[in-house]
Amino acid sequence: MQKLIRFLSKIIRPGTASQISMEGEPRIIKRSQHNISRQNISPNCCKVLYRLEREGYQAFLVGGSVRDLLLGYEPKDFDVATNATPEEVRRLFRNCRLIGRRFRLAHVYFKQEVIEVATFRTNEPHGRETSDEGIVIRDNIYGTLADDVLRRDFTVNALLYNIKSFSVLDYVNGLEDLNHGILRLIGDPLTRYREDPVRILRAIRFAAKLGFRLEEKTAAPIPQCAPLLRQIASARLFEEVNKLFLNGHGAKTFSLLLQYDLFGLLFPETQQLLNDPLLNLEVDRFLQVVFQATDERVRNGQSVNILFLLAALLWYPQQQRLRRYETEELPQNIAKEKAAEEILSKEMDIIEIPRRMHHLIADIWNMQFYLEVRRGKRPFRMINHPQFSMAYDFLLLRAKADPALLETASWWTTFCEVSHEERQQLVYVPNSSPRRHRPFKKRRPQTSPPSSSTES
Repeated sequence: MQKLIRFLSKIIRPGTASQISMEGEPRIIKRSQHNISRQNISPNCCKVLYRLEREGYQAFLVGGSVRDLLLGYEPKDFDVATNATPEEVRRLFRNCRLIGRRFRLAHVYFKQEVIEVATFRTNEPHGRETSDEGIVIRDNIYGTLADDVLRRDFTVNALLYNIKSFSVLDYVNGLEDLNHGILRLIGDPLTRYREDPVRILRAIRFAAKLGFRLEEKTAAPIPQCAPLLRQIASARLFEEVNKLFLNGHGAKTFSLLLQYDLFGLLFPETQQLLNDPLLNLEVDRFLQVVFQATDERVRNGQSVNILFLLAALLWYPQQQRLRRYETEELPQNIAKEKAAEEILSKEMDIIEIPRRMHHLIADIWNMQFYLEVRRGKRPFRMINHPQFSMAYDFLLLRAKADPALLETASWWTTFCEVSHEERQQLVYVPNSSPRRHRPFKKRRPQTSPPSSSTES
């Protein structure tokens, strides 16, 4: 990273950035002055760019892919901006599908990749459809390249790569902010957050992922605009939660969400326990263990599942609700079912957890009780349960946060690793008294009742 900063410092000469106009011509960084190579760009993306160019359209690689390539990271996906309309893009590519209502986009499908192609949009508010709070409902008014750059969210995401000249275009001093590790909104932050409150969560996500700090003016309106997140569709917030916590920087993201009082807008029940002086240390310790383990799996290229993370985020609220029902002397199975359904239903009002995940999350929770039973046939039934792997991993994380569970977790680890015969020895209790059975009593044969009929 230090070598990269020194490299970018040579590109950005003192005094140059202040001379760049937000509305004028872009600063052009030639091929010899940056580290982006076509070899690091998806071949499918290059096909899209070159075909658009051959057909007489402008086409640029844009967004986070340019930022990540400049930082030396491997981009997760590649986006293209062009002056071709979505309909024109569809005519050029048979493997294209148009999506979106708020923003009309073209998705070009390849075997294992989707290239998103967006038409330049104007930065002018005329023609936009907005709600009473200023949230943009529909924005399909097309414009120029400069207009499109100025309507993007952050300066470091507004850099463009021209595959025709192999140069990088910078309209908004994005390279300077990239050099100094600053995340800055383009335009007035208050207005931009009101247009799309999800930009608040994007700011947190990029700050955590890149290790950047939020510029002062970018951070200042967050407390004022954060309540607008309640007006965002719950399905869209569910997607943002996936991006926030499954990007390999979940622990840092969690810390920033708490710092800016945003975590409670997504998980109010858990936030309430974090505010409880009797429970906050226990809950925070468990969540830190969960996020660190998830980040490690992402870094190691292992799979991660949002339903497992949701089960962890809502574990303590479910436990609290379960204890409340148990005091009402409800049967344990009914109490578990009611506690799980109530917590998941409340969370559905904020982030739309898919219904198919509800019973899977409830299974992880319920199996924590059954994992405490280590005698008889139950351990053999448990290990064959479809959700055993996730329930066992969940127990291991609980044990890391609570030493009282270490012995139970260690027993299950051994049980999973040994042979069937050794498992039988683990569940056998030699000192236990034999089960007593009542003596068998031979049933007397029933005699047929006397006939009531009389002989004539």
